[in-house]
Amino acid sequence: MTRSILPVLLAASASLVVATPPGIPSTSVAETQLEALTVAEAGAGSDYDRDLFPHWSSQGDGCDTRDKVLVRDGTGVETGSSCSIESGSWFSEYDGETWTQASDVDIDHMVPLKNAWESGASEWTTEEREAFANDLEIPQLLAVTDNVNQEKSDSGPEEWLPPLESYHCTYGKMWTTVKYTYGLTVTSAEKSALADLLATC
Repeated sequence: MTRSILPVLLAASASLVVATPPGIPSTSVAETQLEALTVAEAGAGSDYDRDLFPHWSSQGDGCDTRDKVLVRDGTGVETGSSCSIESGSWFSEYDGETWTQASDVDIDHMVPLKNAWESGASEWTTEEREAFANDLEIPQLLAVTDNVNQEKSDSGPEEWLPPLESYHCTYGKMWTTVKYTYGLTVTSAEKSALADLLATC
């Protein structure tokens, strides 16, 4: 695959505006939310299926959830018919790279769908799981470099973190508030990792 990448220096230029997902809490709020999370062992993941979380649902005007995040998180994004992404650039907060092809960008679920399944979502209705997989109101969805997202896979913060250490504080706040908002549990190792991340803020 031919990948179109701009120098990281471009991301620091005044002309590039980096979008921020909505609902990222302050450090103090995130710390309070973390203390309120229920600690429990992860549930069985053997019966997990990604299709149990209908994702990239229609958001109107021909756009699906992926399209909406690409437009929100990109710079100079141009769309065509049926909300197809024609051009733009995307700065990946995870690794500091900037891409000019939407095909080089994945939409990461901050709390992966399998992790959610193992921490409470297995008890939800399909409609509730669809709402979680497409939630644009909290910091659950983020446009990032595709292969970095694939490296993350279903990992929690105790197993994987973004390559850019400067994003660890924000990553911890985002993960914590998603878990809190949806009443999902955390493992003891996960909670400890989140506390370490918030301590870097």
